[in-house]
Amino acid sequence: MNASPKPIAPAPRFSDAILDQGNEISTKLDMLRMERFPPNAQKTLRTFSLAEVAGFIDVSPSYLKKLHLQGKGPQPATTATGRRYYTADQIDALRETIDRSPRRRPGEKLQVISVVNFKGGSGKTTTAVHLSQYLSLRGFRVLAIDLDPQASMSALFGIQPELDSNPSFYEALRYDDERRSVTEIIQQTNFPNLNIVPANLELQEYEYDTPIAMQRRDSNAGKLFYTRIGQALAEVDDQYDLVVIDCPPQLGYLTLTALTASSSVLITVHPQMLDIMSMSQFLLMLGGILKSVEGVGVNVSLDWFRYLITRYEPGDIPQQSMVGFMQSMFAEQMLKHQMVKSTAISDAGLTKQSLYEVERAQFTATTYDRARETMDNVNNEIVTLINRVWGRPDE
Repeated sequence: MNASPKPIAPAPRFSDAILDQGNEISTKLDMLRMERFPPNAQKTLRTFSLAEVAGFIDVSPSYLKKLHLQGKGPQPATTATGRRYYTADQIDALRETIDRSPRRRPGEKLQVISVVNFKGGSGKTTTAVHLSQYLSLRGFRVLAIDLDPQASMSALFGIQPELDSNPSFYEALRYDDERRSVTEIIQQTNFPNLNIVPANLELQEYEYDTPIAMQRRDSNAGKLFYTRIGQALAEVDDQYDLVVIDCPPQLGYLTLTALTASSSVLITVHPQMLDIMSMSQFLLMLGGILKSVEGVGVNVSLDWFRYLITRYEPGDIPQQSMVGFMQSMFAEQMLKHQMVKSTAISDAGLTKQSLYEVERAQFTATTYDRARETMDNVNNEIVTLINRVWGRPDE
């Protein structure tokens, strides 16, 4: 006689299951992080080759060699084979030696660049991190702002968002009496000239607080929510040349507040049909909301906005078609260079590093060089746009 089948255990509630699995993933990731990057660790920065330094300062390598041989400027570390390597601080010292500082001059305004996209996975954070680091290596004073509650930019700078000692930009945006000055939240990074306002999940509170503040009759703060980032940046206007904001991948109050404080906008686009369809919806929604904001007297005026093709695979025919499709419509608003997909970029991210931090020797030379070339080309094109706004067309 067959035994009766055992009753099937009831499936765990979905809410309980995802909480358990989320905790398990978080615990395992925390263990990996503690092994590779303990809480008391400080990110350092590698030295840069003569060729890299020449590119950042915009002089020839032979000119820098001549300076070294004449004993002018900082003395680089020199290998047995005669290769010269400079620290990031020494790059700044070299600029002072030859009087090539690119910093703001009297009458030139602070430039605020927001990097946006409605959809995750477009390379938005990767773009914002590399752009802010490149600008600092070129000698600009840069403030990076992580406005995404997921805090990916903060993590890439070695900041652990879950630690209570790391406040977010929410502290400078909140509507209650606990609002703090942005100067209390800014942190230094391992790059000279580059500071950051980190993020954490608390930033999401701004999305909930703003509509409540807008409904309060006794307060204009909510009605003027779109001025809050601009007001915060006014406190440090004289300390920076450029601000790079990594916006969240959604069209909420955080993104709108960033856009109304921006002087320029970079829209990252992955050249796939679904991504471009999503972007079109983002643009339609954004345009409608900005019209409403302008209707209450706010002038959203940009010096420039550009589309940046990211994670581009030149040999992919459908991607080529999508790039051509966009160029046929928005040729003037598209950056001429694309951010090519590279294993060097993704592999560097595994260790919370950028292309400007990892050692070339960790990769196949051609892989690293190709990735650096495409990254530098994109970032240098943005520097050209910045200089045009400042009335420096020849720099």
